[in-house]
Amino acid sequence: MPTDEAKPDAESSEPPAPQRPSRAGRDLKAAIGVGVGIGIVVIATLFLYRPAFAIIVGLAVVLAINELQSAVRTGGVEVPRWPILIGGAAMLVASWFWGLQGLVIALLATFLAVIFGRMRGPLHGYLASTATGLFITIYVPFLAGFAVLLTKPENGEQLVLTWAIAVVCSDTGGYASGVLFGKHPMAPRISPKKSWEGFAGSVVLAGIAGALLYELLLGFPWWLGVLYGAIVAVFAVTGDLLESIIKRDVGVKDMGSLLPGHGGAMDRMDSLLLTAPAAYVLLSATPAIVNALG
Repeated sequence: MPTDEAKPDAESSEPPAPQRPSRAGRDLKAAIGVGVGIGIVVIATLFLYRPAFAIIVGLAVVLAINELQSAVRTGGVEVPRWPILIGGAAMLVASWFWGLQGLVIALLATFLAVIFGRMRGPLHGYLASTATGLFITIYVPFLAGFAVLLTKPENGEQLVLTWAIAVVCSDTGGYASGVLFGKHPMAPRISPKKSWEGFAGSVVLAGIAGALLYELLLGFPWWLGVLYGAIVAVFAVTGDLLESIIKRDVGVKDMGSLLPGHGGAMDRMDSLLLTAPAAYVLLSATPAIVNALG
């Protein structure tokens, strides 16, 4: 079978040089390849058939819920699985057909399902199990519902791109700036490799991206885009830290191994989830702000 690996010289007894890991501690080539592949699929579905984008969001939500449930089980907490999965799917469907009101109603219904569903189990650990289940319900499907809401306006493709590109630029700016200049730890107990220099890189690159997206894609003033990008970066970094502290709490390194170079679906979605409602609110409010400013 053909292989790209070079065969060692029979006369040479020297072992091959070990591959040097990146300073960020992940397989950068695999991460870039997977990221580009996901981006192509998302853009294609977004512009060719928007319901397919919502389906992709739904699949990602199912994977993320399962990963979180497995992670908290490692930490000793069992959560009611099916109420969260079924309720999560209902939230995305409600977002698509009935908007924000449908999303909130489905969230409340899922809350009831989790609370009553856990009552069928043992009484011991009920509080931890139910509270964790409610947290997962908000953290994954509810926040992901805002990504679906972004697709609903006539210019939904542009809105989703403005959200996703700003988040990607925040992650990229933080990674590059942290690797090149990172000296001052931001939250050493939670994420030792995250630095204030990396955070600054996130804000700067997301701000630049926001300015370009607002001016060229949405037709809004560029300076509002700078503010938008900076706010998105703050939420993106907070999302990274939130997932890091969850992983440290339950004692896992990654939420999964589905995506080479990234970990699990939840490891890729951490910054996207928390930024989705922020982007939805900011992008929804921008036209009114522009009109008010004249």
